[in-house]
Amino acid sequence: MIKVLIADDQELIRHSLQIVLSNKQNIEVTDAVADGQEVIRSVRKNKPDVILMDIRMPKMDGVQCTKIIKENYPEIKIIILTTFDDDEYIYDALKYGASGYLLKGVSMDELVNAIQTVYSGRAMINPDIATKVVRLFSQMAKADFFIDTGQKAEQELTKTELKIIEQIEYGLSNKEIADALNLSEGTVRNYISTILNKLKLRDRTQLAIWAIQAKIGKKGLNMERHNENE
Repeated sequence: MIKVLIADDQELIRHSLQIVLSNKQNIEVTDAVADGQEVIRSVRKNKPDVILMDIRMPKMDGVQCTKIIKENYPEIKIIILTTFDDDEYIYDALKYGASGYLLKGVSMDELVNAIQTVYSGRAMINPDIATKVVRLFSQMAKADFFIDTGQKAEQELTKTELKIIEQIEYGLSNKEIADALNLSEGTVRNYISTILNKLKLRDRTQLAIWAIQAKIGKKGLNMERHNENE
């Protein structure tokens, strides 16, 4: 059962989502709230798996709320819902750890699919803004958003960890990485957790940006300076 929290300042949208999602198999709506402060209170009480987060809410908007939630509950997945495909919102929401970004108006089947997708550990971006997201990620990977992990930490990466980072750089999901490297999904998740700890990175998004900056894919895996242990 996937526990979902709905956050939207428009009562009609909030209640409509609650009614429809409550009737879906394997989805439990834990709460439906109107602003970011209520999101934080509800998260503390109900511990949802996925939050559907409106970008524009009173008291605390969806971007700031995403930042706070991901800092304190990194395991919770957040899908940003908005009628505005604004660059600043896309950039910040993804930078702070949102797993998905959908424009309001998507079908309920698409929304349910998005919930299931992010719950499984993958990202879900609305096709209408996918091109813009790619461009923004490219900008984030430039010097004005440089991520320095330190040379010593990088040297501690094993060959298998480098292979996994390379796959993340290419945008592969945990399942796709597991299939490509003949590993289980659980093993891939454990490797990613170890990699994030070694590099002192917050999440998969930062890891992907660092991999682009470090040109992991272009360097290939013939890197003698790295730990030979698997």
